Amino acid sequence: MVGIIPTSEALQLAVDAGMDLVEVSPNDRPPVCRIMDFGKFKYEQKKRLSQKTNKQHQTQLKEIRLRPKTGQHDIDFKVKRAKEFLAQNDKVKVNVIFRGRENAHHERGRQILEGVMEMLEDISKVEKPAGMEGPRAMSMILAPK
Repeated sequence: MVGIIPTSEALQLAVDAGMDLVEVSPNDRPPVCRIMDFGKFKYEQKKRLSQKTNKQHQTQLKEIRLRPKTGQHDIDFKVKRAKEFLAQNDKVKVNVIFRGRENAHHERGRQILEGVMEMLEDISKVEKPAGMEGPRAMSMILAPK
């Protein structure tokens, strides 16, 4: 803390110290400056930013595929996997794929999706409700709460 001094004196102090004179807040009257090693400051700032981005989790969309004839035990197993995905803060897309004569029974696919939704309602919220996606697939998207 040097106080209010002319710019030329501040520059001379910075040169004598072997550092840079950096303007911290130019909008104040008088402007606030600091004597520091600007290269080191930029390096530390970049390092802090990279550490922050490393700790962030990139949300992914995980997919679970079912069929209208899928048994209850298999559905329970898929729901267990979906819980793991949701615990990792990933979104889950639940697909029911119809083939051949199964296409006539879309209500069965809707029942399966509603059952999955009920099993996961405590840890997830519906982002996109159950609906047909093309002629052969019905899907919904769940996001973690």
